[in-house]
Amino acid sequence: MSSPVSAQKALEEKIKTRTARVGVVGLGYVGLPLAVEYAREGFHVTGIDIDEPKVARVNAADSYIGDIPSAALEPIVAKGLLRATTDFSVIRDLDTINICVPTPLRKTKDPDMSYIVSACEEIAKYLHPGVLVTLESTTYPGTTDELVLPLLEKDGLKVGLDFFLCFSPERVDPGNVKFQTKNIPKVVGGTTAACTELGKLFYEQALETVVPVSSTRVAEMVKLLENTFRMINIGLANEMATMCDGMGINVWEVISAAATKPFGFMPFYPGPGLGGHCIPIDPFYLSWKSKQSGIEARFIELAGQINGQMPHFVAGKVQNALNDVGKAVKGSKIHIYGVSYKRDIDDVRESPALDVIHLLEKRGATISYTDPYVPEIRLQDERVLRENSAAISDSDCVVIITDHSAFDYKKLLDQSKLIVDTRNAMKGIVSEKIVRL
Repeated sequence: MSSPVSAQKALEEKIKTRTARVGVVGLGYVGLPLAVEYAREGFHVTGIDIDEPKVARVNAADSYIGDIPSAALEPIVAKGLLRATTDFSVIRDLDTINICVPTPLRKTKDPDMSYIVSACEEIAKYLHPGVLVTLESTTYPGTTDELVLPLLEKDGLKVGLDFFLCFSPERVDPGNVKFQTKNIPKVVGGTTAACTELGKLFYEQALETVVPVSSTRVAEMVKLLENTFRMINIGLANEMATMCDGMGINVWEVISAAATKPFGFMPFYPGPGLGGHCIPIDPFYLSWKSKQSGIEARFIELAGQINGQMPHFVAGKVQNALNDVGKAVKGSKIHIYGVSYKRDIDDVRESPALDVIHLLEKRGATISYTDPYVPEIRLQDERVLRENSAAISDSDCVVIITDHSAFDYKKLLDQSKLIVDTRNAMKGIVSEKIVRL
């Protein structure tokens, strides 16, 4: 076994001199940008992923992540600072390992920890003294110490003595040109004080701001608070939208006027539903964990219900808009304008567009869509629907779900017979053709 002082000091020296060999497990929208930042700082980085096409593309300097252009990969791959593999045995030669794997919810709204467990089981096979392991995957409070730690200690290695364990929540915002991996403050909490010190030192080598906290549980809760805050406030905005709709009030004007108050108010906006991997999912980790402690997370559950009903509300708005021009949904051609879960990205995970499409098809509509970032989508029944912008002019109604900045809304107005705008994308454009959320 290692001396705690010698193991810590040896790893500190490697990190400070940039001789530490960095490993990133999971090369998705969190892992690949992190790997790139460390390679840019001169560390030798090995990315590990079970997806062979992803590994091949990284090694060919061919990026599949929107925030990482291939031009950013080319120099670090050419210098040998970044390589990717499907072989976990490379962990024998690594000094740090960041786990950036998915943590979805099951249909029963409880966390699916299978990706974390699989990654940790593979890491445990090759774990050796003097390694810093950091979990970045969003999860419930207690995961690092209750689930990850026992898997890594099972062969006799002791945390804080032989290896070091932290949790640091990912805060990636895909498509955000202002805040990216390097300049988003990084929270980190360790299982022991020595773990936290090493985690802080490690992140300081590549990221601008590091915020240490007292434990892994605090760090885990930080991420859940951030996204629960957004989810609940968006739920309030969505409930306001449904109330204003019933009273004939423009909710967008209400929010805009309320936002002029210089204190005590922060604007959140309604929409067709929540999408992406974080905001619709993360709060339910907290809700699930709270129930294990006998605590009911009523705000979270209620906001989830309200947000979950928004695709139904949008489908109803489309039906009413068509009725007002003498058409039924059944037999109508409806065009969805934007299908990714947020503007200017290609990610359709949990996108409300998929729910709206499903609901309108159930009512008998024929669906087409436009999205410059998404050439095709897979529907709930596994059918593949391909992008078809030419269908706009022949559609009975266009529904704006995602407000991509590249969209020409004045041209859309000229091409369309009827528009249901769920994002206030056509703010300032006055037309009887437009029905707003």
